[in-house]
Parts: sequence; structure tokens; C-alpha cells
Amino acid sequence: MANEQYGDSMPKGPVHSEIEKRLTAELAPISLNVINDSASHHGHAGDDGSGESHFTVEIECAEFAGLSRLNRQRMVNKALGDLMRDKVHAMAIKARAPGE
Repeated sequence: MANEQYGDSMPKGPVHSEIEKRLTAELAPISLNVINDSASHHGHAGDDGSGESHFTVEIECAEFAGLSRLNRQRMVNKALGDLMRDKVHAMAIKARAPGE
């Protein structure tokens, strides 16, 4: 379900793994791809040096059917809870329902 991506050689870190864990537990996605974009933001605002500050989440979930893009993003943010406040500086969310 999840696809590890961080440059070409970096393993998943603890924040990456926690994002996958929480989204899987809370939303039971049909598909989930968490992409660590932090290397592209090295030295920029929000780069805390951890290598896990910027992510893209691509998620397909039946619960998103009939919901607006904003409400889907709110569901993802709620599932991630304190990670968004304490660990992640930026996250792009691509949330879709089955068949979209």
C-alpha cells in the first residue's frame, strides 16, 4: 500500500512511518503513497535538519466520496493530529475517492 520515496537512497524515517501508520489506522485507505519531499527543501524555511519536514500524501479512500477537497484535507490533517503541529512543516495532500 505505501510507497517509500526519499531521494534515491534514504530509508523511511520515523515521521514518514508514523504518517503511514496513522492514515492507515484512521482512514483505511484503498491506496496510500507518502512521499518525503524534504530533500528538495533543504536549507529553506521549515527545514529542521531532520530530513522529515516536507511531505506529499496521495491517498484514495472510500470515506472521501461526496466530500469537498477541503473536507478531505481536514480528515487527513485530523488523522495526523500532533504530527502536523510538531513534526511536519508542509504537506501537499492529494485526496481522492474511488473512481476519481
